[in-house]
Amino acid sequence: MAGWIWRTAIAVAAMIAAGLASAQPFPAKSVHILVPYPPGGGVDVLTRTLADAVSKTWGQSIVVENRPGAGGVIASQTIATSAPDGYTLIMVASGHATNPFLYPKLPYDTFKDFSPISLLASSPNVLLVRADSPFKSVGDVIAAAKAKPGSLTYAHAGNGTSTHLAGELLNNLAKIDLSAIPYKGGMPAINDLLGGQIPMSFNNGPESIGQLQAGTVRALAVTTASRAPFLPDVPSMSETVPGYDTEVWWGLLGPGGMPADLVTKISRDFVAALNTESVKERLGKLGAIPIGSTPEKFDAKIHADYDKWGSIIKAAGMKAE
Repeated sequence: MAGWIWRTAIAVAAMIAAGLASAQPFPAKSVHILVPYPPGGGVDVLTRTLADAVSKTWGQSIVVENRPGAGGVIASQTIATSAPDGYTLIMVASGHATNPFLYPKLPYDTFKDFSPISLLASSPNVLLVRADSPFKSVGDVIAAAKAKPGSLTYAHAGNGTSTHLAGELLNNLAKIDLSAIPYKGGMPAINDLLGGQIPMSFNNGPESIGQLQAGTVRALAVTTASRAPFLPDVPSMSETVPGYDTEVWWGLLGPGGMPADLVTKISRDFVAALNTESVKERLGKLGAIPIGSTPEKFDAKIHADYDKWGSIIKAAGMKAE
């Protein structure tokens, strides 16, 4: 009898402690944001820029942890199994929506196991060639591809990435057969482009902008339907290939089952940081376009990209590396 009373007392004490902890204003301690990519890339810089701004608002540190591997699956699995208390979050890229087609046995459900918080920013991908390339336009590339189907190659940052999808969408809409060459990231692809090992490469804005400013490469087109504000003189792909429109985006997720009021608070605070002049200036230099959506709109975006890319990925026979 005494043992039962003792166990009951412990359980009641735990419930009281949990209640007191939940009553504390969020955040009451450091928050961790996982970045499923190596340090120094666009998503890493975006996350650290926003983390610095939001930590000042919260009065608590935000620790950014790089957990690269398996196209984001490793870091995403950690979030999917974390407590839904807001203290462990992840900054995902657009590949989060397409991973189910690349990894047939994901260790989580792409929709049920995550709480969308905000779609924070996006960037067009850019079709790059060397400064001395004979290709002067997308039309030149299409003509060369049609003249010798399958012989013209392009580099991308890895199977199923947004840069790979950009090339496959061009194949699909222009009715050509460019051969995709995967790299372990966008910068290795640019390095081989500069070295002459590859004739062209699709890269995201943050990776491209420094090389463009240095004059080592030329941009033939951006992949969004409209021209990019940071590259106003570069045509959009849709000016040559009607209906072409793709991008890379970055957004914040938490574990599934987070309370709605907590999701709203985190979303509101990150969007507020995104709209400060210092953050907008930093993102502009990166070639990232601020968005700052509601949780509902981010959820809709993930579903829309899942629906958009599934058939293209299957048709191209894409598989995870």
